Amino acid sequence: MTVPLDRTQPVPAPAARGPVLRLSLTPDGSAPGRLDGAWWPHSRDLVAEIPALAAELDERWGRVTRVVVNPTHWPVVPRRIPVAGRMVHVGWFLQEQDENEMMVRSYAPWRLDLLVVPPESSEVVAVGLMNAAADPANTRTASELLARWTTLTATSYRAPQ
Repeated sequence: MTVPLDRTQPVPAPAARGPVLRLSLTPDGSAPGRLDGAWWPHSRDLVAEIPALAAELDERWGRVTRVVVNPTHWPVVPRRIPVAGRMVHVGWFLQEQDENEMMVRSYAPWRLDLLVVPPESSEVVAVGLMNAAADPANTRTASELLARWTTLTATSYRAPQ
């Protein structure tokens, strides 16, 4: 069987074929809460996930130079990750950093604290967590938000108050 190829339709760029970046940040101009937002990676592979996150944040916030993670949920934590012709440095703190949070730094003295939504989370849980973490009124840590949402959604789909 032959399938005709319609050459009048644009072919998406290679980047457009990849997974959609799942990122939620506090609104511009608002004082951030305890967290600056949330990121829902597709996997636990930092080398595969950080380039898309850095590219998005480069555009919106400033050139990403460093990420700091807690290695509890990341099987491999490389010291550097190639991103758009440069290297993003990766660090980790096992005891000092919430295991469900990452810190992102830019070349300017700016810092983002993001809840890392587990890749295996359901869409209901992930969207709820991303909205809660980006809420400027949030006072919970990343682990507190995650525990609250996973407990509540295990029995109900109502959003926590």
